[in-house]
Amino acid sequence: MILSMTGYGKAGQNFQNKNIQIELRALNSKNFDLKARIPVAYREKEMDIRKFLSNKLKRGKVDLNLIVEDVIDQPKNQINTPILTAYLQQLKSIQPTADDTQLLVAALRLPDVLQAAQEDIDEAEWQMLMALLAEAADQLTHYRRDEGIALETDLRKQLYAIETGLSNISQLDGNRLIRIKSRLKEALDQLKIEVDANRFEQELIYYLEKLDINEEKVRLANHLAYFKEELETNNDLKGKKLGFITQEIGREINTIGSKANDSDIQREVVKMKDALEKIKEQVLNVL
Repeated sequence: MILSMTGYGKAGQNFQNKNIQIELRALNSKNFDLKARIPVAYREKEMDIRKFLSNKLKRGKVDLNLIVEDVIDQPKNQINTPILTAYLQQLKSIQPTADDTQLLVAALRLPDVLQAAQEDIDEAEWQMLMALLAEAADQLTHYRRDEGIALETDLRKQLYAIETGLSNISQLDGNRLIRIKSRLKEALDQLKIEVDANRFEQELIYYLEKLDINEEKVRLANHLAYFKEELETNNDLKGKKLGFITQEIGREINTIGSKANDSDIQREVVKMKDALEKIKEQVLNVL
């Protein structure tokens, strides 16, 4: 069974005075690539989050969106009382007759009087956050599994198309060399010149050996069988390996096409290449 790299997962829960929501989206990528959007208060845990998701999801371009909303309205800023008092004393010394309210308004506008409230993540909140992250990652993996079923169905369909083409080529190849040999002799007869029969046979054998595609047919059949075996393994990470096997399949198909010297076989090769391109596109999205 294979897994797709495309997936989506979501999890959320209320904790104390907060509503915490986690969203994960994944697309195909050669390696694990995480783009995290998390509140400032949780930045200290970002490396732990990256490590967890990397071990859980393995590969893919992953977008993490961590949303934390206050259920009860709370002040976002705190007044730095010592700094405010110092400002008021300085302003009072500069303008002794000024109204206290006016001085307070002026002081509140000065730097460092208002500071963002610092939020510390306690162990209970961290454990809850990791549980939500695991739930969202499990949902994403389940989505990947469903997508993988559809991917595998299409891959097997295209593999069957290549196997059918290979079978047709094997049937066409039976008389191909005989036809080529016959054409060469006819062309030579039309020249109406004397040739050494033994030398002609030697050159003909050498020429026909260069057109022989039996080795390519055997290797292609082996690569197709290997591809199907890999689909059935329990290893979840098989996208790169399938990609390498696909390259070998393409190499054998191209060689058959270049050596065929037969229009009927060339038509089968074109069909096989079309199926192979579809396999390449799908393999890019295999985990």
